[in-house]
Amino acid sequence: MVSENTSDKLTKAALMNGVMNAVINGIINYFQVKGKSDLFLTVDSISTGGHTVLGGAVILATSLAVILTAIGYFTFKVPNKPAFFPLVFWLIIKNAFFTFGVVVTLSILLQKFAGSISVTPVAAAIIVGIIAGLVAGIVDYMTKKELLKH
Repeated sequence: MVSENTSDKLTKAALMNGVMNAVINGIINYFQVKGKSDLFLTVDSISTGGHTVLGGAVILATSLAVILTAIGYFTFKVPNKPAFFPLVFWLIIKNAFFTFGVVVTLSILLQKFAGSISVTPVAAAIIVGIIAGLVAGIVDYMTKKELLKH
């Protein structure tokens, strides 16, 4: 059982991790898309030859989930930390599928109900930064909370 004080500390750490990742990944994304004209958030196609904001965000979110779960495990100091395999290995898989599913589902719903929306490179960077921040914060919290259970 995780105490309320520990849960508050985990929440604060996850928020900090989320904000840092939002800023870093938003800036990185801005430099990737700057100089381009408007970008589509999504397109009405199963596959596209062009870049879409949320298409790139799916890859980023899934990669962040894998990387940050592993980093969370190796940097979190807790007594009697469980072995990496099988617990954390499966947690990495779970977090990757979770983030992939959520971002893809939200992208499909946006496309279905709003259609193809065009945004500026700055707006695209902000959207990707927000997604990265949410993924980083949630994955950080879920990983550390799971480690405290064991």
